[in-house]
Amino acid sequence: MLELKNVSFAVDGDGGEKEIVRDLSLTVDDGKFVVITGPNGGGKSTLAKLIAGIEMPSEGQILLDGEDITSLGVTERANRGIGYAFQTPVRFKGIRVFDLLKIASGQSLKLQEACDYLSEVGLCAKDYIEREVNASLSGGELKRIEIATVLARKTRLSVFDEPEAGIDLWSFQNLVRIFEKMQTETRDSSIIVISHQERILNIADEIVVLSGGRIERQGSRDDVLPKILGTDAAVDACTRLSGRG
Repeated sequence: MLELKNVSFAVDGDGGEKEIVRDLSLTVDDGKFVVITGPNGGGKSTLAKLIAGIEMPSEGQILLDGEDITSLGVTERANRGIGYAFQTPVRFKGIRVFDLLKIASGQSLKLQEACDYLSEVGLCAKDYIEREVNASLSGGELKRIEIATVLARKTRLSVFDEPEAGIDLWSFQNLVRIFEKMQTETRDSSIIVISHQERILNIADEIVVLSGGRIERQGSRDDVLPKILGTDAAVDACTRLSGRG
């Protein structure tokens, strides 16, 4: 379980200190698929980086399974089971896809196991396993390889920052399918996705609306999504998705 207690994050600007995240408290239970959404500039990506340890809070506490990890960096948090997927995946010239998956797993990884992870994200293993993670790969390919590294890591908590950014429609449809599969297989681990996309919001267990660095609304998909979309169609869609229609 992830707990954020009264977390704030501020940066220095021309006009003095600017608060990006303000006294935010949030709990993500085990086995939950949580989507964080809201207007641009609301603090969503900053919150994802605070959870991953890329940024450190100005105030407050972050706990994972009861352990205070507030002062731990990104590597230490990764060792405790937190995975993070960047909005724009990093390209690693000279590193093969197989090498990247081995590094992500943190242990000896057999070739067949690496191929299985690529297959999970819809990539033909024989076409990608020996390729370099460089500019020859498209945004959609890089995104799926990055998700494969998260799967290889077997994380307790996976954080995805706007995974739909920079990918084509076909890749996005596959991305949603991957998340749906991860959701059905999630029991002890949790998933947090930063997203504006309705199709991703539609598969969430819980939705958190962040605005101005604060939680504006939080609750189940059935409760929150109709209020975000503001249409009767959204209510009907939620009913169908929950199996009540």
